Amino acid sequence: MTETDLGKLQSELRKTVRGEVSFDATARALHTMDASNYRRVPHGVVAPRDADDVAAALSACAGLGVPVVPRGGGTSIAGQATGTGVVLDFTRHMNRIVSLDPDTRTAVVQPGVVLDRLQEAAAPHGLRFGPDPSTHARCTLGGMIGNNSCGSHSVAWGTTADNVRELSVLTARGDRLRPGPAWAGAPDGLRTLVEAELKTLRTGFPTLPRRISGYALDALLPERGADVARLLCGSEGTLGILTEAAVRLVEAPRARALAVLAYADESAAAEAAPGLLPHGPLTVEGMAADLVPPDAQLPRGGAWLFVETGGDTAAQARARAEAIARVADVTDSLVVTDPAAQRTLWRVREDASGTATRMPDGTEAWPGWEDCAVPPARLGAYLRDFRGLLTSHGLRGAPYGHFGDGCIHVRIDFDLLTPAGVTRFRRFSEELAELVVAHGGSLSGEHGDGQARAELLPKMYGPRVIGLFEQVKDLWDPDGLLNPGMLVRPHHLDENLRFAALPREPVDVEFGYPADGGDFAAAVRRCVGVAKCRTETAGGASVMCPSFRATGEEEHSTRGRARLLHEMLAGEVITDGWRSTEVRDALDLCLSCKGCRSDCPVGVDMATYKAEFLHHHYEGRRRPAAHYAMGWLPLWLRLVDRTRTARLVNFLSSVRPLAALAKRLGGIAPEREIPRVAGETFSRWWRRRGTGARRHQGAGDPSGATVLLWPDTFTEHLSPSVGKAAVRVLEAAGLNVTPVTADGRPPTRGPGPGVCCGLTYVSTGQLDRARTVMRRTLDLMDPLLDSLPDSLLEPASASPVSPASPASQPPPVVVLEPSCAAALRTDLPELLPDDPRARRLAAAVVTFAEALERHAPHWTPPRLDRPVVGQTHCHQHAVLGDAADRRLREAAGLTGTLAGGCCGLAGNFGFEKGHYEVSTACAEEQLLPAVREAPDGTAVLADGFSCRTQLHQTARTRAHHLAELLAAALPPAGPATP
Repeated sequence: MTETDLGKLQSELRKTVRGEVSFDATARALHTMDASNYRRVPHGVVAPRDADDVAAALSACAGLGVPVVPRGGGTSIAGQATGTGVVLDFTRHMNRIVSLDPDTRTAVVQPGVVLDRLQEAAAPHGLRFGPDPSTHARCTLGGMIGNNSCGSHSVAWGTTADNVRELSVLTARGDRLRPGPAWAGAPDGLRTLVEAELKTLRTGFPTLPRRISGYALDALLPERGADVARLLCGSEGTLGILTEAAVRLVEAPRARALAVLAYADESAAAEAAPGLLPHGPLTVEGMAADLVPPDAQLPRGGAWLFVETGGDTAAQARARAEAIARVADVTDSLVVTDPAAQRTLWRVREDASGTATRMPDGTEAWPGWEDCAVPPARLGAYLRDFRGLLTSHGLRGAPYGHFGDGCIHVRIDFDLLTPAGVTRFRRFSEELAELVVAHGGSLSGEHGDGQARAELLPKMYGPRVIGLFEQVKDLWDPDGLLNPGMLVRPHHLDENLRFAALPREPVDVEFGYPADGGDFAAAVRRCVGVAKCRTETAGGASVMCPSFRATGEEEHSTRGRARLLHEMLAGEVITDGWRSTEVRDALDLCLSCKGCRSDCPVGVDMATYKAEFLHHHYEGRRRPAAHYAMGWLPLWLRLVDRTRTARLVNFLSSVRPLAALAKRLGGIAPEREIPRVAGETFSRWWRRRGTGARRHQGAGDPSGATVLLWPDTFTEHLSPSVGKAAVRVLEAAGLNVTPVTADGRPPTRGPGPGVCCGLTYVSTGQLDRARTVMRRTLDLMDPLLDSLPDSLLEPASASPVSPASPASQPPPVVVLEPSCAAALRTDLPELLPDDPRARRLAAAVVTFAEALERHAPHWTPPRLDRPVVGQTHCHQHAVLGDAADRRLREAAGLTGTLAGGCCGLAGNFGFEKGHYEVSTACAEEQLLPAVREAPDGTAVLADGFSCRTQLHQTARTRAHHLAELLAAALPPAGPATP
């Protein structure tokens, strides 16, 4: 397309479309890929407001012969949501539930509605939409109709096509049709074509529950109601553009139970699955041990079936599950009725589409043959043949999926980076297609053919049926403008591969990226587009992705940022490399919460990628003022301590004109208050407290373990009360506490250059400075880690939870601030990968609760017996884990579940100018409502300084570290020992 034509297209679209028209580099880069192996660069993106906008966009594109690609959540895994023309993004505006009628069990929805929103609207009426793909929290109804999606409950409620009553569509030439049964909405010539080919339609389509491949022309047979809406389901946007859909709702069971059935291997599970169908299960899902985390607490076996049952009561649902477990020939079984426990197990299954993208050894694996389906009775034999075919090609994969419907998902470790690997990908694909057909199956059993499989459809249907597909396409879309290259006259399966544009040589970077072989491009490739980061609610204790939930913009999701980094490396759409303003602006609202590190199924670590980018982006250039004001915070606070000016600083910051000037100069949001500096640092308090071996009555136990207490910047200078409380509790538990004072020296010395985890330098991308600070910290810590005799490191009689050989272990380093602990655990060894001392210190880091659990296992905390509310620190959730904290709270009688999500302050993020609105929106998602709704007498718990500060500044609520709550409940301490 010429620049002149492109200008005409933009002008016409902006003149006639009321929604957003975006032809900038950011919009184009965000829509180059879906969740498949394919990449195509669009001319632009249109977010229509209604059907009239869709018609206007189609008219403008038709006038210039520009293709149009409809797109929902962009989670398609066969390439059908990518295109080179104009992408229609329905998620921004056309995302409403138009009506819901519980009496007729019908809902009318726009194509951009996320499935979970429909489920939430239907739930109060005891109804639901039957199909439920694992991406239910972000996939859209339009995308589900385009792909004829299914999900785990299809054995009970069928595919999307089984649950669609009528559609509203626009053809490429602007005709408005309402496809439905009895030829409703059929274009001219379709009925004549079908009636001339009835024999072919009756004999040319395999019969199985999950035949999704190709056009469902057999739905037009008279004995099947000549249902034109059903034909449109699974047509991948190649026949018409959906603007509205009337869908059927089903009655949801009031109670559910889950039978987890264990088998020796996946073939045994597959062969057992069809025999369970007569018992009326809601699901029969299968997965093998290679996709199950070791802590999943499943019954012993090598593969499992997840069989869900329903009933009017919990007892009825449980009885049905137990009956299925009794008749199944299993090695072991488990029936789960607790809803929370069921959700935990289902998350293992739902995350498989992401976790399957990495082999156990870290090798990348890819979609492409994600969802073949065979008759359920053939599944066991098919799986054995499939495994044999993998082996013959030297490939590996971990099958899982909808065993009750004969549908298998798998990610395979194709080499899609080299010509030889791509050649093997093609050869394997051709042979697998033949294998599927030999078993009477369908190349696609759920996600559509797209570019991944459409080229191979002649193996399944033969030339006559393929010819019919082409004629049908031409009747609906005579100009070939709707999603060309999909299903009919397709692109080759080895064209447009997303990795072809990436650099072949490793990019020079600062972090070690140990899980990706030191290759930044491989780290960015981790994002496969399953879009778990695009969920509109955090759900449970999850964190990712708070900025997307605050803005609703793709560029502020983890996936969106990964797409922009991918395009930055490719250099075609984003051409400025590390200097890219598009990438910088998208990363600007990344809170560096690290939630994606744990919540993303493939472990994308956007906080690290952001730090890497900022380092290169500002290399040799002046940085934003906030990077100096808050990135160098440890330095400024040590200076205040050294000059004894805390009182003066606090006074000046309380004078509004002076505070406003300081915030303007420091790049700090004017809405923020400057936190008060402690008049006495934790280290000064410790020295004043005394230096004897026994500082006061009950301080430690001569036979107890010695722990080092880390002086993080926040505890040292801003919240020393947390450090004091921690000392009191640790000593009450019989531990000998040796603080690592601010200089890393013995506690009798004055302040020196300071140990520091480097967190603030990392989060602002000042990686050279961070590395310098970390090396100095290691130099200072080394003698302290080595100086303590082994006899002091552990109790005389070690408990089973203590390290087995104290002589080989460094003393535990207790870090009270979760973000600093996370930085020491991950950023330190990843930024200094060649320094063994970094790994040694990282391994020594423990949280406050972990120190008590591991090194004082027989201590009983004081009973507080009160409810708590608050939030698990996002870095603790993502890196450290909070299991020990939950057990400690339970032992102390602190009841209640802490909120998920992120507080929104996130270190320097919420203080930076321009971030206040997003910062408070993140807090309003879960944390602030939970605190406001808490009953009187509830303790507000927040271990992170940022979380406590956010609560103080937005809710005027005082929050406490867990150590403070426990210390307040201890008996009064005795007098100090001289």
